[in-house]
Amino acid sequence: MTTTSLKYMCGFGNEFSTEALPGALPDRGNSPQKAPYGLYAEQLSGTAFTLPRSLNRRSWLYRIRPGATHDAFEPSKAGAHWLSVFNQAPTPPNRIRWDPIAMPATRSKRDFIDGMMTVAGNAGCGIHVYTANQAMDKRYFYNADGELLIVPQQGRLTLATEFGTLEIQPQEIAVIPRGIRFQVHLPDGAARGFVCENPGMPLKLPDLGVIGSNGLAHPRDFLTPVAAYEDKEGDFEILAKFDGHFWSARTDHSPLDVVAWHGTHAPYKYDLRKFNVTGFISYDHPDPCINLVLHAPSPMPGIDTLDFVCFAPRVLAMQDTFRPPWFHRNIAGEFMGNVHGRYDAKAGGFEPGSMSLHNTMTAHGPDAATFEKASKADTHQADYIEDTMAIMFETPVIIHPTRQALESPQRQRDYPKVWAGLKKHFNPKRR
Repeated sequence: MTTTSLKYMCGFGNEFSTEALPGALPDRGNSPQKAPYGLYAEQLSGTAFTLPRSLNRRSWLYRIRPGATHDAFEPSKAGAHWLSVFNQAPTPPNRIRWDPIAMPATRSKRDFIDGMMTVAGNAGCGIHVYTANQAMDKRYFYNADGELLIVPQQGRLTLATEFGTLEIQPQEIAVIPRGIRFQVHLPDGAARGFVCENPGMPLKLPDLGVIGSNGLAHPRDFLTPVAAYEDKEGDFEILAKFDGHFWSARTDHSPLDVVAWHGTHAPYKYDLRKFNVTGFISYDHPDPCINLVLHAPSPMPGIDTLDFVCFAPRVLAMQDTFRPPWFHRNIAGEFMGNVHGRYDAKAGGFEPGSMSLHNTMTAHGPDAATFEKASKADTHQADYIEDTMAIMFETPVIIHPTRQALESPQRQRDYPKVWAGLKKHFNPKRR
């Protein structure tokens, strides 16, 4: 892509403006009679036109050719394991855990799209894992069904988008809003990670409420790319996910030809290691919502269609209390992924790349080894949880695992046995 630097603009939910050539942005007006440099003006709206200004997402693009310049779409066999229907098999109330999905064999070439496997989902989200060993070369992709939250677990990604380039590594995330065209390149040759597809309201930072003016993820740490463009011709494919199906159209030029843009509907990245874990805790373990990074709100205040939570390095200092997450049953469906290091509420079996699903009203909590250790710990000493990063996608309704995930060889069939060692300690004669 033609660019003079890889600087970023900081902020979140703000109006951005950036140009790859001086004066490419019009002086006034969004669609001038003649745009600078012979460019075309195009508006990309990610939300309803009439949403309040603070929630409205739209951007004006000034590009070499309009986005409409491509052939008709035809059905495509791409993304064969990227699903939009999740309840192909009855959803069991069982606790489910998977080992890391295997990387593709060297002789089997899979890019970000064809390497996507849907693990679970519902009306509020689709949860996927990508395993890729081939860059998207002449293929460009956009998702009309929702925005994509990308969480690398192994290997870096270079996301070349209409708005510029984002590079992300494990323990960072990126969000590609609905409808934006992009490519994925693999600087390390292969990559694996988690993807959450959000068909609801765009993800946003939570209000802090009684936490106050600071804490959790800071707006200044969200980074948006500067304009960059490709001016090249050839035989290219535009691949679309539309209404749960994949469609392909040919084009004779790169669709990443935006020379300048301004607006609020744009891709962004965030480093989870900058998350400010918040709370002075006197007793008990805080609810996971205290670790909320982004959420997709629903019309009902206090209920989201999707929450994205991270479990970052932190200090547990509450005394005379059980420090790990307690045993619990929730209204929510909880899907977890381990990105890096060891998750403190599990003694084993949850290595980086592993996933777990604990569904609505399904009882879960620390395994037997973690319970025994925490019950005997000296709580006058602070517990420094370092070199760790786990994430969770949480929804207010049941998350349905797909048939391919239920039958996956990576599924740990004996996972419920981690609670089998919890012994009876009850003695009515001794308090």
